[in-house]
Amino acid sequence: LVILKLHDSCFSDVGLWLHDKQATEWGVDESTRRSCQSKGKTEDECQNYVRVLLLNGSRLFTCGTNAFMPICTTRPVTDISSVLESISGVARCPYDPRHNSTAMITESGEVYAATVTDFSSRDPIIYRSLGNMPPLRTAQYNSKWLNEPHFVSAYEVGRFTYLFLRENAVEQDCGKTVFSRVARVCQNDIGGRFLLEDTWTTFMKARLNCSRSGDVPFYYHELQSTFYLPEQDLIYGVFTTNVNSIAASAVCAFNLSAITQAFNGPFRYQENPRTSWLSTPNPIPNFQCGTVNDSGPGGNLTERSLQDAQRLFLMSEVVQPISTDPLVTQDNIRFSRLAVDIVQGRDTLYHVMYIGTEYGTIIKALSTANKSLRGCYLEEMNILPENMQEPILNLQILHSDRSLFVGLPSRVLKIPLERCSNYKTEQDCLGARDPYCGWDRKKKSCTTIEDSSNMSQWSQDVTKCPERNLTQDGGFGQWSPWQACNHDDGGEGTSTCQCRTRACDNPRPQCGGMKCVGANIEVANCSRNGGWTPWSSWAECSTSCGIGFEVRQRSCNNPAPRHGGRVCVGQAREERLCNEKKLCPVPVSWVSWSAWSKCSVACGGGVQSRIRTCENGNTCPGCPLEYKACNLDACAEVKRTTPWTPWYPVNVTQMGARQEQRVRYTCRALLADPHDLQLGKRKIETRLCPTGDGAAACETDGLVEDLLRMGRPVTRVQGAAWSSWETWSACSKECSKGFRTRKRSCATPDGKSTPFACSGAPVEYQDCNTQPCPVKGAWSCWSSWSQCSTSCGGGHYQRSRTCSNPSPAHSGDICIGLHTEEALCNIHECEGGWGAWSEWAECNEEGLQLRIRTCEISSASCQGNSTDQRQCRPNESAGNIVSHLLFLNSSAVKGTEEEHKLVTFLSVLSPAGFSLFHLVLTGACCFLGAVLLSVLVYVYCQRLRKPPQESAVIHPSTPNHLHYKENSCAPKNDLYTPMEFKTLNKNNLLPPDESCNFFPSALPQTNVYATTYYPSPLGKYDFPSMDSPCSYMHS
Repeated sequence: LVILKLHDSCFSDVGLWLHDKQATEWGVDESTRRSCQSKGKTEDECQNYVRVLLLNGSRLFTCGTNAFMPICTTRPVTDISSVLESISGVARCPYDPRHNSTAMITESGEVYAATVTDFSSRDPIIYRSLGNMPPLRTAQYNSKWLNEPHFVSAYEVGRFTYLFLRENAVEQDCGKTVFSRVARVCQNDIGGRFLLEDTWTTFMKARLNCSRSGDVPFYYHELQSTFYLPEQDLIYGVFTTNVNSIAASAVCAFNLSAITQAFNGPFRYQENPRTSWLSTPNPIPNFQCGTVNDSGPGGNLTERSLQDAQRLFLMSEVVQPISTDPLVTQDNIRFSRLAVDIVQGRDTLYHVMYIGTEYGTIIKALSTANKSLRGCYLEEMNILPENMQEPILNLQILHSDRSLFVGLPSRVLKIPLERCSNYKTEQDCLGARDPYCGWDRKKKSCTTIEDSSNMSQWSQDVTKCPERNLTQDGGFGQWSPWQACNHDDGGEGTSTCQCRTRACDNPRPQCGGMKCVGANIEVANCSRNGGWTPWSSWAECSTSCGIGFEVRQRSCNNPAPRHGGRVCVGQAREERLCNEKKLCPVPVSWVSWSAWSKCSVACGGGVQSRIRTCENGNTCPGCPLEYKACNLDACAEVKRTTPWTPWYPVNVTQMGARQEQRVRYTCRALLADPHDLQLGKRKIETRLCPTGDGAAACETDGLVEDLLRMGRPVTRVQGAAWSSWETWSACSKECSKGFRTRKRSCATPDGKSTPFACSGAPVEYQDCNTQPCPVKGAWSCWSSWSQCSTSCGGGHYQRSRTCSNPSPAHSGDICIGLHTEEALCNIHECEGGWGAWSEWAECNEEGLQLRIRTCEISSASCQGNSTDQRQCRPNESAGNIVSHLLFLNSSAVKGTEEEHKLVTFLSVLSPAGFSLFHLVLTGACCFLGAVLLSVLVYVYCQRLRKPPQESAVIHPSTPNHLHYKENSCAPKNDLYTPMEFKTLNKNNLLPPDESCNFFPSALPQTNVYATTYYPSPLGKYDFPSMDSPCSYMHS
């Protein structure tokens, strides 16, 4: 599990690196931020910096500064965005994100925190909270316990909790000096009774020594980082000189036994501030957190006396490292962090130290008891790009992934612990003295001991330090994955690209070796934002006179957008007016010809016409109307022959023999219009049908048999009778009146058929489906174009059509399309911008007529008045005024001042003059005339309501004798074909016997009105029978 502490957030990675990632936002609310800034803190300080991140089983304990109001939360590891519990972070997390603090959590859930408890950082504390034990702290405001400490780390070792820190040395009398310390407390400490209540009774601290040996040792006073190896009971520490001293660093290691020895030794005690610090014997030399077995008030207290615990806490002896001199020293540089890995070599275990520096490099060194190998630098890794420096804040080893994680202010890096593949030859592999690597003679490659094929074939030589001053040329490592990056266009912004990098670290050039040759970064698929080219010059004016426009353009190819870059914003074309003050002379010319009209005929030679109008005058040369011939091809002669009618008998003998005939008609069309078809002659066929039902008998339609049967004398047969009627047949037509039939047969009791032995008809007919057929609407021809709506300045023509060819009826479909079309006309500009004058209006009361005109361009460009007036003509003025006076007279206004004015005004208009008597007389005459006219109109209307007898023939309530069926079973309202009043024409009557039933010949036009009907298509029985009493005519 890898958990990172980030600014305002946490990041968790379960398993291998970058798999199953989790991230959560943990920011500061606005009110807390404002409160922080009101106390004088900056915006960067008033954020939430995660300073405590502790894993306890399946839970994660986190604390953040929360804008100088610390807060702690408990979260499940599987979902770090979920908060199980939230508590105050005071004494568990620092207020200031820059304060050095540390914390640890035990298996039982107690949290040991070393931090400060106040806003101003004046109350340092080592505090235990949560879990099953009571909370305890160090003595408050007692600089002998803690004097401006900087806490480094905390570890749980047996019954003790060890804390490493650096602080101002209270025992040093000559100026300010910083000492590194190790402090410890017992985990079973429950505090004192009456004395040191809620305070540690087992707190002790001792100085750590890391120095170069000599007559005058050189001390590295300030502890920066530690690393605990529990398997070896070793604690490694990074020490540096003071901040105001020469930069130098060292790494020392301490055994836990040396630390225990210092805590078992004497104490240093100062009686009062004026006395010196003196050594005092340890009352309990081998203190192991023992407790008092007493049931009284002192039960469960530690063995230490509370008085001793209050004054004896600083150890007299110094904790010495495992070696006289530091394991690693480096001048002119400061180490910041440390991590140690235990590596199994061929013959022994090696401690490999990874030391982070303030410049962002990592030194890989070897820790060994062999003096010849002490201080060996195996490698120095530059993990940052050139010319970039950042201090390393944290180093952590993940053994399951064999990786080293490096924490920097701006990023987290992962570095493999083993890089044996970088050594290509046996000499390079063994000369690197790397405990991770050895030469496999069988594989002939540099491998780890785990990857070796056989231990006997794997060799390693870590007997001396590697030669560091060998010339080595650099080589590029692997390319990184493609990732998004920004590219500076050098102009308005940046572009989004795909980039990848590689480092010159396989191997790095050293000791004068050649640097890598080639690019260390590749950029592809850069999204480039489009840019405009400069505007072109203005083009020539579109007109030589009158208002026109000029155009200029630009293109979006400077550069053109690509790879998702944004397109240019703005217009690619600009226009402006020109020749605004240069008026054109008004031309007198023809307007363009209209479209040719539809040909007058479809074939046989017709004419088309088109028109044009003279613009701005009537003096255009030429004709306004033009004709041309069209459809000159002769019309094809169309012949149509009707089907044969059914056979019908003629000359029937008494014995049953007969002669039958059938008829058909031939029509021919000379024109495309089917109404112009001419009638042909009737063709008749005759056949002879002998008596009997043998093979030579004629196959005759049932109707003909019926006719024959009715024409024969009835031969009575004893017992012959009609059978029951059969069901009605299907209707012959779906609409517009058809017919259906039903039959019955005549037979003797013994079942023998005797068609002519029964009286009556064997077949009955009945009308059906009398409803009219739906009519689908169709457009009429377009009307002629109307006159232009304006004479200048742009008007429009208009034409229309109607859905009446035919009109939709009986649920038929309506016409689809537009019923009106418009076209532009007279688009030339008006002279001076004015439109045409309107017609003169009627005279007003002042005797004036008005007319107006409108400005068809901008109002500022029109010169002159928009209205005009003139004196009314005498006849118009008098007529209007007299009408006005008659209206006043009807209001019965007498003896008023208005009456006097009217009489005076009338006397002016008429030379003879009008008096009031004349005015009253005129009104009375008009009233009587109106009454008389109303009476005459009423009498006339009453006479019209009584229809004449001769009009009943065509009245809609009268049955149509051509269509009425006595025996029809349809509703009465459906027995009549719809009628209309039309001038008698070719469709009025049935044709004579020699005429074509489909297209009757035209009759002369008359002024007589009669019922008009339209014959339906030819039906089965649309031909007259030859004097048969049962003939059926279907209309």
